[in-house]
Amino acid sequence: MRANKNALIEEGQCINIKERQESPRAERASLGRGKEAKAAMQVKNWMTSDVITVDEDTSVVRISNILKEKDISHLPVMRVGRLVGIITDHEVQEAIPSKSTTLTAHELHHLLAETRARDIMKRDPITISPDETMEMAAVKMLEHKIGSLPVVGERGELLGIISKMDVFRVLISITGIYQGGVQFAFKLEDKPGSIKEVADVIRKWGGRVISILSTGDKAEEGYRHTFIRTKGIPEENLSPLLKDLEKGFKLLYMKRDPVRET
Repeated sequence: MRANKNALIEEGQCINIKERQESPRAERASLGRGKEAKAAMQVKNWMTSDVITVDEDTSVVRISNILKEKDISHLPVMRVGRLVGIITDHEVQEAIPSKSTTLTAHELHHLLAETRARDIMKRDPITISPDETMEMAAVKMLEHKIGSLPVVGERGELLGIISKMDVFRVLISITGIYQGGVQFAFKLEDKPGSIKEVADVIRKWGGRVISILSTGDKAEEGYRHTFIRTKGIPEENLSPLLKDLEKGFKLLYMKRDPVRET
């Protein structure tokens, strides 16, 4: 697999999210609090640690109810404290006969009562350790086309779970979008100091750098695409700043995202 050339350069921030019961407003505010955020990209700082699980003997009816009641889509299956499988809402839907079934009500009830977690779970699920990076978690989910990863310790004990929603939260956090401001995108020469030159110009006009992301993917040989999110630029300085940037660099776009600053 080709090496990933993406790089987080400056001031991207991550926080420890363990509770999924937060309101959207509270969660959004927590993602924007730079001073309280942990600059940690390890899985253990993002996983849900209070994991809802079932054992192998849990009925498919009970599993379906848990998924609906808890508003989740993945359930680790345990055997004597060890992870042996995982069930998603997809497996549950496949296990429940459709409305067009020819089964009688009695037969249907018997089938659902007899179908257990062990009958529908995916065995030997792909896992990740708490010390691995969120980038690695994203790679595993993408390559295996799955939506979550159980987090296991050295002895195989279940410590938590990471989902694709957590990957979205990481992206939001490292870009700093909930802090508002303006994002500038550049095509820069891939040489030492090129990013600093741009950042210095932005700071000269009163801008504060929130995050800098840089990647060589999809860029011409010898160049990088660099995305700088800033805030605090006085409105009267924005026009001369743009002229200054366009004069010295290849500016791809400037974007003010429609989010409320926190």
